[in-house]
Amino acid sequence: MNSRLNRVATFFVLLLSVTAPPARATVLWSMPGPVTVHENGQGTDILGGAVKRTKKDGDALYFKFHVNPLSDVSQEEYFAGFQLFEGDTERLGMGNSFQAWAYSAFNTEETGENNKVFGDLDLHSANPESYETGKFLAYELPRRGIERTIVFKVQFVPGSDDLVTAWIDPDLTPGMTEDNQLTLLTTQFRAKASFNQIRLRHHGLGAGWTFSDMAITTSFEDFIVRPFWQQMWFLLLTATTLLMGVGTTVRVVEKRKFQRQLERAEQAHALERERGRIAMDLHDELGSSLTQISLLGGLLRAEKENPALVEVHAGKLAEAADHSVRALEEIVWAVRPGSDTLQSLVDYIAHFANELFVGHTIRCRQDLPPNVPERALPPDMRHNIFLIVKEALTNVVKHAGGSVVQLQVQVDDGKLKIVIADDGKGVSASATAATGEHNGLGNMQRRAAAVGGKLEVTGTPGHGTRVEFLLNFPS
Repeated sequence: MNSRLNRVATFFVLLLSVTAPPARATVLWSMPGPVTVHENGQGTDILGGAVKRTKKDGDALYFKFHVNPLSDVSQEEYFAGFQLFEGDTERLGMGNSFQAWAYSAFNTEETGENNKVFGDLDLHSANPESYETGKFLAYELPRRGIERTIVFKVQFVPGSDDLVTAWIDPDLTPGMTEDNQLTLLTTQFRAKASFNQIRLRHHGLGAGWTFSDMAITTSFEDFIVRPFWQQMWFLLLTATTLLMGVGTTVRVVEKRKFQRQLERAEQAHALERERGRIAMDLHDELGSSLTQISLLGGLLRAEKENPALVEVHAGKLAEAADHSVRALEEIVWAVRPGSDTLQSLVDYIAHFANELFVGHTIRCRQDLPPNVPERALPPDMRHNIFLIVKEALTNVVKHAGGSVVQLQVQVDDGKLKIVIADDGKGVSASATAATGEHNGLGNMQRRAAAVGGKLEVTGTPGHGTRVEFLLNFPS
């Protein structure tokens, strides 16, 4: 089973490698927020040393933050931004510079075409502002309650100014990359961007800015908003669920297979027991009868000149032959597959009682159920119950000395009750307690215990004997 599970696990690993989205970038730092800043001057570091870059580094990093302006540039002048610091030295910032009055980069090595302060550079926007004359600008003013997402990339250049690319509200839907963003919405410039701190800042009028969804990563693709079914957590959850389902299925299949093997082994064992029982019955029942018949045949030949003895031996021979026929009939009934039912047991008990008491001075009254529920009985259970009844009825013939025996069979509520009661000489309490010495009572008790039943023998001298067998069928 373990090898099968290993093969299934390998299959799902290969499946995930084919269906999973491209490997995501490494997220170096993130802060979901929100963080609101208002009149906080230089601000305080929120990075905590998680990431830093110096003039010697030559890789690229991607920065992202989401902003909800609580101040409106059209009504109040202020400064706000997401800014890199190296110690206490200001480096590249993204937000709204005092004189820019637009989403802009500041502390750059370039100045925008429409900007008044060196280092300010307005960012291209998907929602340009317009003058009253109808001329459009390539940027928009930060408006109160209008939220924006800014993503920028810094390509660090050792010993020189770094290369920066910025996007306002870039397209982050599945399949998009930094290379297929609209050119008109992409701003590129140079700046000093070495850092070991990030500070969120606001100064001036208005109620400040609220920052959220802040992160630093090594790839633009990490910011792509993927549908949940392409998220790694969903893929892992799906794979885990499938593996658990397959594992459970394999366990169930293996368990059923083991149960079938166990059932076959039990059936084979039961068959061996049944064969042994049949062999024992043939030896005990037919063997002794046939031996007796053989001996009586020899006596007939030896006493052929004595008619009186011939008649005695012939009678015993006929009796032995009848016994052999009944024993053989019983063995055949016990092994016949169609007899493994409760109905067959009741019918055969009635047949045996009729055959046993035919022509006998003792009358057998039978009280049998008119409708017997359909219930299968294993051969050994059916045979043991019959032998209990057989022993009890045979004891009536041999020892009771009465005139009437009552045979009653009741089946209800999953219970089988068989009663044999006679009006004969009865037995004493000591006789019923001595299970190994009187009328085969010991064998009857052992057979009852073997099938999970209960046997009670009661009686008093001169008032008959009552044998009661009770069995609860398994549910």
